[in-house]
Formats: sequence, structure tokens, C-alpha cells
Amino acid sequence: MSLILALDQGTSSSRAIIFDAEGGIVGAAQRPLNQIFPRPGWVEHDPRKIWESQLVTAREAVAQAGLDIGDIAAIGIANQRETVLIWDRHTGEPIHNAIVWQDRRTADVVDRLKSDGHEAQVQEKTGLLLDPYFSAAKIGWLLDHVPEARLRAERGQLAAGTIDSWLLHRLTGGAAHMTDVTNASRTQLMNIHTGQWDDTLLELFDIPRSLLAEIRPSSAVLAETDSVCFGRPIPLAGVGGDQQAALFGQMCTSPGMAKNTYGTGCFLLLHTGHQPLSSACGLLTTTACQVGVGSKQYALEGSIFTTGAAIQWLRDGLGIIATAPEVNELASSVPDNGGVCVVPAFAGLGAPHWDPSARGAILGLTGGTSAAHIARATLEGIACQVVGVLVAMEKDAGQPMKELRVDGGAAASNLLMQLQADLLGTPVLRPTVTETTAAGAAYLAGLAVGVWEGVEEISGQWQVERRFEPVMPEQQRSDLLGQWRQALERSRGWAQEEGKETQ
Repeated sequence: MSLILALDQGTSSSRAIIFDAEGGIVGAAQRPLNQIFPRPGWVEHDPRKIWESQLVTAREAVAQAGLDIGDIAAIGIANQRETVLIWDRHTGEPIHNAIVWQDRRTADVVDRLKSDGHEAQVQEKTGLLLDPYFSAAKIGWLLDHVPEARLRAERGQLAAGTIDSWLLHRLTGGAAHMTDVTNASRTQLMNIHTGQWDDTLLELFDIPRSLLAEIRPSSAVLAETDSVCFGRPIPLAGVGGDQQAALFGQMCTSPGMAKNTYGTGCFLLLHTGHQPLSSACGLLTTTACQVGVGSKQYALEGSIFTTGAAIQWLRDGLGIIATAPEVNELASSVPDNGGVCVVPAFAGLGAPHWDPSARGAILGLTGGTSAAHIARATLEGIACQVVGVLVAMEKDAGQPMKELRVDGGAAASNLLMQLQADLLGTPVLRPTVTETTAAGAAYLAGLAVGVWEGVEEISGQWQVERRFEPVMPEQQRSDLLGQWRQALERSRGWAQEEGKETQ
């Protein structure tokens, strides 16, 4: 029993991947997950669809690999972070759709907390800035807007949690209400110095402690699955928020190592060791995966809200490509962007700008602009956002980055990865196994049940598939980044200005 089943529950899909003891993939399955947009700026998921799709893919992965469920030693979970829901403890029924991390409905609540002077205290305790991105204000919104929710919560009838907690609840037949330190650190309710829920923060966001899950290490046997799920109990032994799981899966386990995941958004994490490093440049201080009890680990993070989603927009919104991979051929058909700059701030700007009122922009259009120019400028816009985060990260860390390890769906694009290396001026390394989020969850679970003896054993499995070296002339790099910064400034505050005009 040396096989690990990793559940990778993301924003746009639920996946299940089975890894062997050498870190190889022996089975996989995936189901799309639809997003719900009730109003502009609101994003939701149906929690039942999350659970159903994740259970189905887990069973499909086992069947596709020709395995018996008895071959699985443990299950690890990686999940979209900050997305949160509330459910009835007795029936397991959600009281409302899950509110997704991209959702901006709590902007007014967050702005009020900022204006009341709470951000410094929140940042000191959590490492996070006040922003609608995080879970705490979302939980408060559900309590205040779902009929009788706050009353039921005060009676102890409800449970709130991020997606890992929801999956653990369903996988155990309602027996477990748990989360790990990485997911808890993204709620804006956990004190990253103590690793516990913070009474001051709970009071600030007006959230009853009784709602919240037990905080556990990322690598530890937490519970067993209900036999109804797979026919026999399986240890649930690893949990990590997707970006921290990817950091672990990339084997960035010592200070100074960094990775970037190109998914719906981009998430760049730099491991900083056993002590949290405060950011002066608009980055987040967050908890890295904890293996066992007492081994606190930290990271700096830059979160970019829209990257891979911009490629989906080229496909579904503009219709200039039929499939996401076609963006590479289209963008490569022109030698440059033709003076066009795309700022994909569809959900506002994340790190290091933190401007929820920013909106997407296409600038520099002329009569000679083609779909190819827009496609290339979109890829450049993704890469330029990453440059902004990396520059801030190097300032906070006080040293330049030697390399950047990459993963995620868009990391498969050779053009995007070369643009990234060129604009960063730093080598970009793509591993042989790019499913690093799921791999991280598998490694966390496998360590807990003895498939691997330690992190050193796993580190030897990480291999480079391709290394992208910077080749762009410095003047061209400087011109592109300068153009980008001008476009970025024009996208900022757009929703505020638009609101003024309609008042």
C-alpha cells in the first residue's frame, strides 16, 4: 500500500490523481466545476456540486488505474483557498452557495474596517491585508444575509469552513470538522504566531467561535473516510491550501525557494523559514505546510487574481481562440504586441497593489490591431503581473531570486514561460510533473502514513523538464515593463470613477 490518492479541488474543476511512491502518476480523473455569477462582482459555487464532482473523480481515478480501493494507503486534499460556506451540523445541508475567493461583495465591510483603523492589527495577527479576498468577511455576510443564520450559529447548529473542511465533513460522514493551518491562515481569523483562532479577530468580524473547525497540522492522520464513500475506511492524512500544497509539491521547503502557480489566478510563494517575515511591499505573510506538530513554517505570498482566467476570456468572451492552448499559436504569429497592452484586472488587482476598484483594460488599439496582438498582449499582461510581485518579494526578502519554479495549467505554454523568464530576468524552471498541487497533497498524506520517511527522500524525486533562460534584450524588456506600468495605472480606480458618474 504505497499509493496515495490526492483530491485537488480547484476553482474551475475537481480532480483526483493517484501517485506512487516514486512520485509518478498512475491514475487521474477530472470534472469541470461551473461558477455562478449572481451579480457583477459576485462569484459562487454550489457546494453539493463540489462534493459530488470530487467523489466521482476519486472513484474514476481508482477505476482508470485498474486499482482496488484497498491499494490506497491514504488520501490527501488540496483545495481552493478563501472560498467558504456554512452548513447545518446535523443534516450536512449548506445554508447557501459557497462564496468564492474571487467574490467582491464584502468590499464595503472591508472598507469600513479599514477606515476605522483596524488594518494594522489585522495584518500583525494574520499577515494579511484587509480585502474581500479572505474568508472572514464572507462568513459574516452569510450570517447576516441568510435568514436565521446568525441565530442558528449562536445555538451551535451550524458549521463554517473552507473547502477542505467541507470535504472532510462529507468524506467522514459528518464526523470531522477540521482544517489545516494553511487554510486556517487564509480565513483572516487565525493568529499566525499562535496557530489558533484569535478572539480579537472573531469579535472584529462578529463570528461565533462555535462555527469554526479544529486546526490541525497539514501532514497528520486526521480521520478516516466513511465506508459509504469507497467501500472501506481510508486514512485522511494530508491537507493543504492549494498554493501551499504546490509550494510543498515543488519541494520549496527551505528559505529563499519560490514557486509560481499559473491557474485561474497566479500565486507566487517564497519560503521564509520558521519565522514569519512581515512585508513592507504589499505582500502577504502566510503559513506554509506544517509536517507534524510544532514545526511552524512560513512564506511570503503574492496573489494575482486573474491570469489563466484571462486566457479563458479570450476563448469564451472574445471568441478569438477555440481552445486555451490555441493562444500560443495565435500570439506567436506576430513578432510583438503591436503597441497593445492588456491589463487583466477583471476582479480588481491583488498583490502588491490591492485595488478592488481596478478593472480590465486594453490600451494602445489602432486600426492595425489584430486578434494576435491582443492574444500576445494578454500573455505579456500575465507575465508583467508576476514581475510586479517578484520585485516586491525581492525587496522584502532583501535578496534577488535565483530561480522560479512554475506549475499550473498555463505553465505548459512555452511562449508564456519564455516571456516570463525574459521579463523577470530570472531563469524559470518547469518540473517533469507539473501537477504539483496534487503532488503536494499526496506527499503530505504519504509522510503521515510512512510511504516516505522524510522530506529529503521526496526532494530527490523533483526533476526539471525544461529550463527557460532570459534572452530578451534589456532595452526591450525595459520598454515592455514601462508600457505595462502606464497601462496598469490607467486601470486603477475604474469602478470608483464609474460609480461617481452614475450617481
